[in-house]
Amino acid sequence: MSNYKKIVVAIDISADYETVIHKALTVCQSPDDLRLVYIPLSAVYIQPYLYGADYSVIDDSDRMARAQKKLDDIAHKFGIKQENVHLKAGDASDEIQNFANEIHADLIVIGTHGRSGIKLLLGSTANAVLHGVKQDVLAVRVHDQK
Repeated sequence: MSNYKKIVVAIDISADYETVIHKALTVCQSPDDLRLVYIPLSAVYIQPYLYGADYSVIDDSDRMARAQKKLDDIAHKFGIKQENVHLKAGDASDEIQNFANEIHADLIVIGTHGRSGIKLLLGSTANAVLHGVKQDVLAVRVHDQK
């Protein structure tokens, strides 16, 4: 029986999220214990690189709506309640840490590709989360589909 009651499952909807969710389901008592979260990078983060561009044309609403729809579909597939599905925007590691603290999570489950040069064991987001939180972290090794 698991001692984890509030588990944050941070996924990337454009990568191998199924492996991460399956692993999270093995450490929880019920899908109701899971809080699924996806954090795309907001256009605000790329604006400094668009020197001279008209910022009024940058609108995340359509991209965020598509992400929410996909996240909702993923949650439904795995039996995760709609109220446990969260879409945030910003720096992934910061938002995961903030969200986990906000809901008083016991565990964070995150995927890692381990493709970030010197950080051969963990990806940069997983590494930042691991070293910045007080919760337990389960880093799930995922492999790219080729």
